Amino acid sequence: MRRRLTVVFGVLALLGSLTTACGGGEETEAGAAQLKIGYQRFGGQSLVKAKGEAADAQWSLFESGPALTEALKAGAIDIGQTGEAPPIFAAAAQTDFKIIATSEPVPQGEAVLVKEKSGYKSFKDLKGKKVALNKGSNVNWLLVKLLEANGMKIEDIQVQYLKPAEARPAFDNDQVDAWIIWDPYFSLAQYEGVQVLADATGLANNREYLLVSPKALEEKGDLIREYVKSYREVTDWGIANPDERVKLIAPELKLEEPVAARALERSAKALAPVTPAIGDEIQEIADGFAALGLIPAKVDIKSRIDDRFTDLLQ
Repeated sequence: MRRRLTVVFGVLALLGSLTTACGGGEETEAGAAQLKIGYQRFGGQSLVKAKGEAADAQWSLFESGPALTEALKAGAIDIGQTGEAPPIFAAAAQTDFKIIATSEPVPQGEAVLVKEKSGYKSFKDLKGKKVALNKGSNVNWLLVKLLEANGMKIEDIQVQYLKPAEARPAFDNDQVDAWIIWDPYFSLAQYEGVQVLADATGLANNREYLLVSPKALEEKGDLIREYVKSYREVTDWGIANPDERVKLIAPELKLEEPVAARALERSAKALAPVTPAIGDEIQEIADGFAALGLIPAKVDIKSRIDDRFTDLLQ
């Protein structure tokens, strides 16, 4: 079973590392504007795609949030969904975007995984050990909060910045002692002999954020409004119909249904509007990254909040 899940994970990561497009160019054959959507192989956007909504859009797949924000900076996509850290790293890299929606908190959707045979009982046991994570992703903030909660500094562990496709074999082969990861990679890695040392409960909200380029807001505002409306409706449908959701999305995610169900049960949350409080929350994360030198200087991420779609998200 472990070997089979490793193979599945490899396929998932390989597919996620590629940018694939569904549809033509930026315009349809009729000459109408076309929305370019960046998505990761999980979250509400995958369900929107699996359900056949926004079928006229150009869909591009990314392995992680940082890769998606690079495409946003390059103009390859108009809109995309990430965790809480990628927007901050993107802002520090001078990427222009607005945050138009968020999600309810998903603290159970990211965790520190270790092998049961290691005997580790708390995060403090990882002092001096190798800990893998994807730099600039939501788990980067979870690491900061774990260190803070345990009275540790980043120098107390050996951080290994690895993408999911690199971290999984390193974890499987005991080349790292722990792996901080998010769903669905988290769910895939929960094979026999793996334990959850800690998740983000009480430490980080681990929200999703919907980012859009200002140019797209200006030129494709109606398409974006229609998409946000569909995104909200499909997400609500999935939460109300979990069994149908799993059957629909498992093939899209390239996951077996039990694995997809486990991830969705803890990580699929409703969309929510961006509010001043949300702005304060993500600004706190940005300030924390700046204080630790994880980004080169402070960024005003709160000013990226754009609440024009609040009416669709309440």
